[in-house]
Amino acid sequence: MLAKLSQDVRQYLLVTANYWCFTLTDGALRMLIVLHFHNLGFNALTIAGLFVFYELFGMVTNLFGGYLGARIGLNRTMNMGLLLQIVALLSLMAPTELLSVTWVMAAGASSGIAKDLNKMSAKSSIKALVSDDNSNGQGGLYKWIAWLTGSKNALKGVGFFMGGALLTLVGFSYAMGIMAAMLSLMLLLSLFKLKGDLGKAKTKPKFTELFSKSRNINYLAGARVFLFGARDIWFVVALPLYLASVLDWASHQVSMFLALWVIGYGIVQASAPKITKGHDSEQALLKWGLLLGLTPLVMVAALYADLPAAWVLMIGLGIFGAIFALNSSLHSYLIVSYACNDGVSKDVGFYYMANAFGRLIGTLLSGWVYMEYGIEVTLLVSAAMLLLANGISRKQMAKP
Repeated sequence: MLAKLSQDVRQYLLVTANYWCFTLTDGALRMLIVLHFHNLGFNALTIAGLFVFYELFGMVTNLFGGYLGARIGLNRTMNMGLLLQIVALLSLMAPTELLSVTWVMAAGASSGIAKDLNKMSAKSSIKALVSDDNSNGQGGLYKWIAWLTGSKNALKGVGFFMGGALLTLVGFSYAMGIMAAMLSLMLLLSLFKLKGDLGKAKTKPKFTELFSKSRNINYLAGARVFLFGARDIWFVVALPLYLASVLDWASHQVSMFLALWVIGYGIVQASAPKITKGHDSEQALLKWGLLLGLTPLVMVAALYADLPAAWVLMIGLGIFGAIFALNSSLHSYLIVSYACNDGVSKDVGFYYMANAFGRLIGTLLSGWVYMEYGIEVTLLVSAAMLLLANGISRKQMAKP
């Protein structure tokens, strides 16, 4: 059956399978680290610190990785990402007494480079494999980007659940070995089947072209910083620890809730072209962005009104996730749409550098704001960042 498909479709399926497999381990790894080190007695700020290199090196990787992908091909950068993730997982199989903060941060650096090499390669390759019929602002490229991104996030949710389950069933060290074996099989397939010139620019890009010269991309990247900072300020550390320490949820309950949240988020992302059908993508981004910024404010009001915290968080963050998914999907489409056709990974890499910078800010604030001020203030800061992201998007769409 696969033999009857065109080469581009087969390549797309392979890229997607690669991205899916990586995403499962990435989601599981995040959940394993948060829960394992919480069980070891680490506080919120220290756990947040474990992810600093993950986000910092991811930010640098997106900038240089896009340039590298345009020069040597996206197949190579994707395979490099798989290999580095395997190295990170194997390094975390060390005995518990050796898993110092420095050791885990170093493994996080390798994983952060790996994750963003893989993501940048996957999303950039779609532009090379799929044509964009953009007659009404939402063409075929939007559908394929939404599907890739949405399915990835749904699987990341499965990864969260997998991480909690593996921690319970086999423990931290064996979980790392199982995931390293999964990725090794995917790497072998990718090495032999991904075509060598995928995403390679026709002219070798110069090092000075690392930063985008596009006004649209620069503004969109600025909005992305605050969009993902606003999500990760509560998602990375604050919420899991609040559920575990304040609401007294068990590890598998925390991982299950976050897994279901991300799976639902991914399903909405994949469905975004249908939900926003008939609307201009840029205007839809502004409308949904404003609604997203108001959602945490409503949640804070409900918490101060002494409504049951568990229900406020589950319902409120469910609504937040659905609206955030639409915004993220529109963002992901617009960046690939705005990107230059030749060497698309340069623009996509620059944009996802901003994404990683936002996650870095959100991760650091997630530990500090939650530890100092609690979940309500964490949500208030999230709302402020979302409204700022919407303001930047409005500035982008105004005539220069």
